[in-house]
Amino acid sequence: MPNAARLRKISGAAEIVGVAESDEIGKVPHKSPLAHHAEAALNALQDAALSLSDVDGLLTAGWSTLDVAEYLGIQPRFTDSTSVGGSSFVIHLAHAAAAISAGYCEVALITHGQAGRSDRAPIPRNPGAPMAQYEYPYGIIGPPISYAMAASNYMHRYGKDRTRQALAEIAVSTRSWANLNPKAYFHDRPLNFDEYHDSRWVAWPFHLVDCCLVTDAGAAVVVTTPERARDTRRGGVAILGVAEGHDHSMVSQMPDLTSAFGRNTGPQAMGMAGVTHSDINLAMIYDSFTYTTLVSLENLGFCAAGEGPDFVAGQRTAPGGEFPLNTNGGGLSYTHPGMYGIFTVVEAVRQLRGEAHGRQIENCRIAMAHGTGGLLSSTGTAILGPA
Repeated sequence: MPNAARLRKISGAAEIVGVAESDEIGKVPHKSPLAHHAEAALNALQDAALSLSDVDGLLTAGWSTLDVAEYLGIQPRFTDSTSVGGSSFVIHLAHAAAAISAGYCEVALITHGQAGRSDRAPIPRNPGAPMAQYEYPYGIIGPPISYAMAASNYMHRYGKDRTRQALAEIAVSTRSWANLNPKAYFHDRPLNFDEYHDSRWVAWPFHLVDCCLVTDAGAAVVVTTPERARDTRRGGVAILGVAEGHDHSMVSQMPDLTSAFGRNTGPQAMGMAGVTHSDINLAMIYDSFTYTTLVSLENLGFCAAGEGPDFVAGQRTAPGGEFPLNTNGGGLSYTHPGMYGIFTVVEAVRQLRGEAHGRQIENCRIAMAHGTGGLLSSTGTAILGPA
């Protein structure tokens, strides 16, 4: 177990001072992934009233920091290309906070860009990887199949009909939030329960609307010291608690298909922040699939195993509900370029700063940003709050 006393010293030692997306998100065939990186980075720095010359730490996933730094024209003295799927960028908050606390850098830029929808380059496969040798021959290829297998196991364990209704509740409530976000891909496309059940199958038990979008997008987050945060445009949002980890790569090796690593990162991040579930006003939980959200709510301790369907029933997580969840529209209805975790942080910061126009929740003081990566493989959890 991590040393709790040392972790508490990092709590609040770094603050988020800028967040932004790239200029265009959704279908953007005329821009490269690096263009999304650069636009998001410049927009986030502008949000913080900082410039590229202030950046001395760079963190990114998928694209090496070597390429991104060269493209941006910066020479960081702290660099981190940790890449464990969509949770990477929430994990980068932990690494940025630790680096700033240790004095490795003062202004850390976390940036991401993908042309998930428009990039038609073939996906490289490593034939020597265990996944290619031991899962692909049996048809376990790609996230929809792997996540569907996990969801099927959950249905077997906790009931088919109640699980199906829970997945529908999540899809419909998330779309309702997207309808309030002008940047969301499905901003003007409402979804009701009949449409959910009538949508085409992708991989049983997933309908099309159980699956995340595939878009082009970028986002960036700027993290700095509390001292420098005081001089930025809007002040800082404190990183109060962080945690990371993973327990498998291949879904066939997942210890329990209904229990992801959030069972560890959630309690650790909350303990570091000194908060309980009742303190959290907003949950931004990675939603690559509706099942990802359902199982994460349980793993993070918002409800017990098998109680997720009751927790989300009656559109509890929709606008006006008592548990605001994925208020930007999530990966299901807002954007999902391939790795989504950074967008949970962007929305959490906007809500904490009172800048989520049209969808702002009341009295938002403590937010959780939770990322999942790989095939339910890795998780990163961050607790954000007032500086």
